[in-house]
Amino acid sequence: MTQLELAREGIISPQMSQVAQHEGVEAEFIRQGVGRGTIVIPANTKHTNLTPCGIGQGLKTKVNANIGTSSDFGNVDTELEKLRVAIDCGADTVMDLSTGGDISAIRRAIVGSSPLPVGTVPIYQAGIEAINRHSAIVKMTVDDLFGVIEEHARDGVDFITVHCGVTRSAIARLKQQGRVADVVSRGGAFLIGWMLHNECENPLYEHYDRLLELAREFDVTLSLGDGMRPGCLADATDRPQVEELLIAGELVQRAQQAGVQVMVEGPGHLPLNQIETNVQLQKAICKGAPFYVLGPLVTDVGAGYDHITGAIGGAIAAAAGTDFLCYVTPAEHLSIPDPEDVRQGVIASLIAAHVGDIVKGVKGAEQWDREMSVARKKLDWKEQAKLSLDPERSHRVHSKHASAGSACSMCGEFCAMELMEKFLGVSAPKC
Repeated sequence: MTQLELAREGIISPQMSQVAQHEGVEAEFIRQGVGRGTIVIPANTKHTNLTPCGIGQGLKTKVNANIGTSSDFGNVDTELEKLRVAIDCGADTVMDLSTGGDISAIRRAIVGSSPLPVGTVPIYQAGIEAINRHSAIVKMTVDDLFGVIEEHARDGVDFITVHCGVTRSAIARLKQQGRVADVVSRGGAFLIGWMLHNECENPLYEHYDRLLELAREFDVTLSLGDGMRPGCLADATDRPQVEELLIAGELVQRAQQAGVQVMVEGPGHLPLNQIETNVQLQKAICKGAPFYVLGPLVTDVGAGYDHITGAIGGAIAAAAGTDFLCYVTPAEHLSIPDPEDVRQGVIASLIAAHVGDIVKGVKGAEQWDREMSVARKKLDWKEQAKLSLDPERSHRVHSKHASAGSACSMCGEFCAMELMEKFLGVSAPKC
């Protein structure tokens, strides 16, 4: 039985118990959320070294790190190093987006080495295999695609991005819209090319029941991909994007009825004043299913610093109710990320997630900040480093310029904290 089916039977699974312990909530709270479909626990029955992670309403906002090879760069060793960095920095999940090298071997190595839930986008491998086998993506067969999906499920992948909502009606609206950036989703582009060439409906939509059977067999969580997501601010919240979201809402219901866990992916590039609206739309249309957003990026001109533009958008999105942030690295739009890009991307998104958790009132979020404030008042540099999101960097920066006293080198003997303790005679409060 899947986590969703167990929850509906009133059964608290070991995975639900572990998630509850990690979140500091009652296991029954997790069971009810999974049963309603507002929480998912991506936990493929074949992923034996998994530490379960809960994503959804009432839980900490989670952060995903994308890794994986490109056609130009990367191998098993490079991706395992990125995985190590992502884990060390505190990512909650990883996605293997490999499109180069031995894709199956890389995926299996990542799943075998990862205690975090692992996600993939099977259409990538299916499209590349079609090129190798038939010389063109458009010659991919339906069985080719579903064969790859089954392979990913058998390999222990916990959640898969499937662009089921890229339908012929959505493509018609795309043509009418006149977008600036057209389609920036790689999986969406693969499918659109296939559909237009073959004059057929999206096989992931047309054969959705077949997909649900596979997902249910291995308890793979479906992540309904946003193939029509806006790739620039000018295309934000337009008709193709909303059309795909409406279809996703229907597919969420069908998945849950079949006992399959499901979440929904979102944009993309959005101006600040449209982020909350997008979250509210998704939550209403998809009946509270967990929302997973890329960024969102709030400007198009942050090349080289898009981990910052993504963190700004991610903080707004998380505060508005988004459950899951896909990190953005400084390499976004420019190159494949290296381990340092991964580190910066994870930390930036963790900051955004925590900012959102404070607003949402997630258990422990506000207390964490209070403990840091007390440590600062005490000039307890060791405790400040321990409480920071990046303890090693915190310690390194503080130690860079030695101070003669207990204060940092910024203020030295004129430290406001020390002066006020002297003037007021008040020590730091307790946590």
